[in-house]
Parts: sequence; C-alpha cells; structure tokens
Amino acid sequence: MMNCAVVLLLTSSCFSWSAAGIIPSRAAPKTLKYLIDPPVYAEVNGRRGGNVTLPCILRIKPSRYRVKWTKLEPGHVGPENIIMISNALAFKPYGHLGPRASLRKAHTMDASLQLSRLELEDGGAYRCELVNGIEDESVVVTLTIEGVVFPYQSQSGRYRFTFYEAMEACAEQDGSLATYTQLYRAWTDGLDWCNAGWLHDGTVRYPIIDPRPACGGELLSGIRSYGPKDKHHDRFDAFCFTSQTSGSVFYVPGSFSFQQAAQACQHQGAELALVGHLYSTWHFHSYDQCDGGWLSDGSVRFPISTPRGRCGGSPEAGVRSFGFPDKTTHLYGAYCYR
Repeated sequence: MMNCAVVLLLTSSCFSWSAAGIIPSRAAPKTLKYLIDPPVYAEVNGRRGGNVTLPCILRIKPSRYRVKWTKLEPGHVGPENIIMISNALAFKPYGHLGPRASLRKAHTMDASLQLSRLELEDGGAYRCELVNGIEDESVVVTLTIEGVVFPYQSQSGRYRFTFYEAMEACAEQDGSLATYTQLYRAWTDGLDWCNAGWLHDGTVRYPIIDPRPACGGELLSGIRSYGPKDKHHDRFDAFCFTSQTSGSVFYVPGSFSFQQAAQACQHQGAELALVGHLYSTWHFHSYDQCDGGWLSDGSVRFPISTPRGRCGGSPEAGVRSFGFPDKTTHLYGAYCYR
C-alpha cells in the first residue's frame, strides 16, 4: 500500500488497492427539485482583475425562498464565509467578497453570482443554496484563477521561511501561497522542482517530473509531500502563485549595479519589477528575453519562452535565475514594471 504522506500522485486522496483494483464506493447523487444540478458548468475560469459569473439556475421557483451564496473554505473554523443572501426582491452582501458581488438576474430563474475585480484569493469552491422553509438544497461551483506557480526562496538561502514568512514573501512578490491544486496543475504543465516549499494549507511539498537520486530517490514522479508542518518553527522555501497584472514588464539593457538598475527604471517612469510580475508576463504574454536583469528583491532572472542553447541551457521554457548576486559588484540589465 502506498503511503500518501510520502508521495501524492494524480490525486490527493488515499485508496486501498488489491489485485481486483478496488474503487471507493460513492453514494448516488441526490436529485434536486428546485436547482439545476449539475450546474450549467461546474468550473469557471477567471484572471485577476477580471469578472466572472458562477451559474445557479432554478428549475422550479417557490413562492417564497431565499438564495444564499457562500465561499467554502477547507479547514475553516468559525462562521460561514457568506457572500450574499437574497430573496425575490433584494439581496444583502456580506464579508469581504460582498462589495464585489451581485446577482446576474438574466431572467426570473437566474440566481447566478457575479464577482468583479477578481483577486488571487478568490479561487475555490462556492455554494449556491436555495432555502424554502424547511427545505434546502445546493449546488457547488468551482472558481479557478488562471495563473502561474513559481518557487521562491529567501535571499539568505534555502529553507529559511516559516509558514508566515513564506506568506509574506509571496505577497511581497505580487503573489500568494499556492494551493495544492495550483501546484498540481503546475506539475502537469511541467514544473519540476527539487526543493520543498510551503503551500496555502500549511503542508510542505515539491513537484517532480524526472525522478532522480537527489530528489526523493526512486519514488515515482508526482507531488512529493512532507505533510503538515509546524507553521511557526519549521522552515522551507515557498511556492507562490500569481495571475495577470494590470501593468507591463520591459527590459532596459545596460551594465547596472542594483541601485543603478532601480534608477534606470525610474528614468522610464517605472520601478524594478517584482518576481511575480516577471512570471506573469512570461506566462500570459510569452515574454522572451535572453538577458539577465535585476528585480526588486535583488535577484537576477530572465524569461525564456523559446528555449535555445545560449539562454540558460535548459530545454524547457521558464524563468531562469542567477540567484541573488552582490548588488554592488555584479552588473546586469533591469526588468522594469510600469
């Protein structure tokens, strides 16, 4: 039997296997009376700053009813994260999502939720619940924020972040700690990284496509897991997630110290780009620049969308890194954000 605390492959669940290949039993889905289930589409994709509609359509309209939209937070302890409660006449917003939420009301049977100005943390599962007296039923829609996962480590070296320091480091680079689902998708897209990093749920994992002795030995490819770790004392790197940005990244050629690179960006009416800015531009706009350049955290990197021999040597597209060179003696160009 495989130990799921060691390696997670293709799913985050554990299953018992026999020669017959046992499949977990599932209860038959409940047939809903009032809501169309499954929803028109059960997964919706959006990008940071954009707008989305989460579908919830009534099949039958009771004479008196309420619709409650809630964001489901895994492991959340405390009150529900209610977004809004509505009836046939009006709705009341709640919480931090409420001001950006509204009902679409395309027709009399439409209880779909509209979210505007999407943020990185908006991704996840949302429940549309119809309450009719003592009767209630619900459907769940998943919102996926399109973006890119990038590994990140401290200027001081490998494995220096507590969980909370990792959260702060990602936020400083225009990102948030990645979820397991986001890391899994990045792995399926080709992310292979041998250093373990914190995820949003407080677990520590790393994605491996090409198994090798230095990265878990003979274990199969997949998302390797150390499981939940002490958020205050254990130290690892971070896996950050970012989406599209509202600005643009551009390269200024030259031989600059770190301070000179910052000044070069200022002369262009910009500032040194964050690591998340560079990854976002590489991911969404196929940015390709075979020149190392300073970023605001003191690292030197460059984005490659068309791999070639003299641009990092790797056959894979990605953002190459020179680490954190000495800011005064090493000279590079500058990646600016405006």
